[in-house]
Amino acid sequence: MRSILMFVLSLALLGCQATPSHTEQDKELLGVVLPQELLQANSGFAQSYHSYQPSEDELTAVKLLEGKSLTILFGTWCHDSEREVPRLLKILDMAQGQLTELRLIAVNHNKQEPSGIYQSLELRYTPTFVLFDGTKELGRVVERPQRSLTEDLAALLN
Repeated sequence: MRSILMFVLSLALLGCQATPSHTEQDKELLGVVLPQELLQANSGFAQSYHSYQPSEDELTAVKLLEGKSLTILFGTWCHDSEREVPRLLKILDMAQGQLTELRLIAVNHNKQEPSGIYQSLELRYTPTFVLFDGTKELGRVVERPQRSLTEDLAALLN
């Protein structure tokens, strides 16, 4: 019983693992990435973006983030990132949400990147969505939202 518990615990601590849906043409990105660069470089992210249809609640919730900044730390190798990051990009595009700043920071398998942002934000799991009002961190959504990503981010405003 203890060995099963240790196995399950070790899986939980590992966080995101490599995703098998990538093609050989996909690039593993590192550092600051533009949304269009991500979608052009990675077929799994592009497919997630194009196939996702946001709900009205998600489109409404993202408008509440207007004037805030969002930093997203993610891995192109991470299945949770491949699911959540394109969804948010699609919602922002459809709602024409006006964030003050959107920073996409791609990290390697060790959850590191050259600028050191991963250290200053104490990155542990990918993806991590960090919402800011100016320089003040309002909160985070880590790996998987509880309701939807935009609704969970909007809830950080309260």
